[in-house]
Amino acid sequence: MLTLYGVSRSRASRPLWLLKETGTSFTQVPVLQAYRLAGDNADWKGWSTASPAYLAINPLGQIPALADGDVVLTESLAITLYLARKYGGALGPQSDIETAQMEQWALFAATSVEVPALEMYYPIAEGRSETPEGAALISVAAEKLRRPFRRLQAHLATHPYLVGDRFTAADINTAEVTRYAQGNAALMVEFPAIKGWIERCQSRPAFKAMWAARMAEPA
Repeated sequence: MLTLYGVSRSRASRPLWLLKETGTSFTQVPVLQAYRLAGDNADWKGWSTASPAYLAINPLGQIPALADGDVVLTESLAITLYLARKYGGALGPQSDIETAQMEQWALFAATSVEVPALEMYYPIAEGRSETPEGAALISVAAEKLRRPFRRLQAHLATHPYLVGDRFTAADINTAEVTRYAQGNAALMVEFPAIKGWIERCQSRPAFKAMWAARMAEPA
């Protein structure tokens, strides 16, 4: 039995989207980030990332984590690729080349996109984009993203998806990282193939189901 640890308002969204796509049976154990144990979550009674029981699963105290029998994985992008290989059918790699390509896009997302995209995301999400400080942070992050986005744009200008010209786990992983920059409308206009691709990915029923569950959780 698969067990995924983590609330939906986290990087657990990546494997959760994959699991919604495949219809694979699993149990989700809500584990809340310890820094969120306040406000709307002040009455939280479940595990947090600081709970000893969870730290026994992932000593880093980060979510998500996946247990599949004796297999325990603690990195969201690796979890998604593992689930795609084992349960994903056409969402997973169909050859050694596709395995390498999916790993490449996951590493690209993690190393080239995620940090500057998050640097952009927080000022926008927190309503600071119109302040001088927020605007400056967004501008710097956008400049950092242009180089990897040119790479992604060039691929998507001639391919509908990242691997095999079909929707796969590579799209889930990369789209969920790129989503952090999606709130910058001007940047999306600058890279229209990326804009069209991420909207295409997010139009899928499995994404909408994952997102509805995420939004149902307290912020």
